[in-house]
Amino acid sequence: MTSQELHYLSISEAADLISQKRLSPVELTHAHLTRIEATEPRLNSFITLLAYDALASAQTAEQEIQAGDYRGPLHGIPIGLKDLYYTKGILTTVGSKILRDFVPDYDATVTERFAEAGAVLMGKLQMHEFALGATSVNPHDGPAHNPWDVDSITGGSSGGSGSAVGSGQVMGALGSDTGGSVRIPAGLCGIVGLKPTFGRVSRRGVFPLSFSLDTVGPMTRTARDAALIMNVIAGYDSRDPSSANMPDEDFTAALGQSMSGLRIGIPDEFFYDIIDPEVAEAMCVATGMLGELGATVERVSIPVLNHSLAISSTILIAEAAEVHTENLRDRPQDIGADVRGRLQTGALTSARDYLKAQRARTEFNNQMAEVMERYDILVAPTSAIGAPKINQTHIEIGGRQENALSLMSRLTRPFNICGFPTATIPSGFTSAGLPIGMQIAGRPFEDATVLQVADAYEQATDWHTRRPPV
Repeated sequence: MTSQELHYLSISEAADLISQKRLSPVELTHAHLTRIEATEPRLNSFITLLAYDALASAQTAEQEIQAGDYRGPLHGIPIGLKDLYYTKGILTTVGSKILRDFVPDYDATVTERFAEAGAVLMGKLQMHEFALGATSVNPHDGPAHNPWDVDSITGGSSGGSGSAVGSGQVMGALGSDTGGSVRIPAGLCGIVGLKPTFGRVSRRGVFPLSFSLDTVGPMTRTARDAALIMNVIAGYDSRDPSSANMPDEDFTAALGQSMSGLRIGIPDEFFYDIIDPEVAEAMCVATGMLGELGATVERVSIPVLNHSLAISSTILIAEAAEVHTENLRDRPQDIGADVRGRLQTGALTSARDYLKAQRARTEFNNQMAEVMERYDILVAPTSAIGAPKINQTHIEIGGRQENALSLMSRLTRPFNICGFPTATIPSGFTSAGLPIGMQIAGRPFEDATVLQVADAYEQATDWHTRRPPV
């Protein structure tokens, strides 16, 4: 295979070849390093590239596999980590100036699990500073660039992960998702992103933003690849107080099963209030396809969704300000203006307002749980628009000027409040050639059903097979 063919293999395709000893992990890693060298000047996906270490890991993987010690589908697979995952002995900046020289003395749990699976770590990926933003325009590292249009944002805060996976620099990556930071860049960069059920994947060793909202999950080019990564990273961790003690499961088990009998709801409220007509049309076509695949699809009224932004914003900024109490006090000048402003707002949030938001969250979750007694899945657009240009502040929708950056996380936040597993998958393109994403949300701990629906839609369409021009 040529280098280009190698760097656009799916994880599952590469794993099959590696397990049969028809593809060398060293060859695969070289192909991705070549891709990084060719595209990184235009994409700015990485904060720390680990070329030497990656090749050493690939050589070790190859020796193990040749000796008959094959560990599973991630063995020898090039992956990346958003730069808030602790990596022992490796710089972990969290996209900030304050942690520019921080080198952890231990690995995050998910970092450990990747290493145990034999994955090849290519490096640490660009992000919005302290994960508090939806653009990945970083004042310290520069903006991450969208592989579909390098003048456009990737979305954030896991922007480097979205760009690296979408462009073929790595085969899969991890992002974090507090208000949509896996799904936004995945949607805008034309890939799959999964926010697992809250507590399904350990957050130990992941720099926090919001203790009650943070989730970590995979970003890949196919739903099956996301399931393969979940098989490695999911599971109880006694060292993480928020970790759910659930039985291990095979997230690939439901892939390929019929969607007949599944009940899918399309919310009437909130998601279509402010939306580009091209995105709305793509959603209409995509939801029609789900019906053709055998699911029962119907519209559903969920009025409580209209409170999503007020609940999420209050909780998120208050908890983020608590995380950064010392930074705001001692080094505010070293925090980028946009993030500093949000943290200062959070510091001014009263305990009364925070508690009101948490009480409202309880009612929100109760009403969402009632809806999910009738539906297996909810479907909605991931973002109201395609990726805006870097530093673009407004976009016209329906004859009105809308704040482009506010629209980035508008549609993803509801599913962080209730902790539902939610995937975004490619579901079309705008007339400007920018990806459109569709969210698929399921009941708590039914992540496998979410992936089943994502995979079924993916197999019936070709959006995920298209490649960016970068």
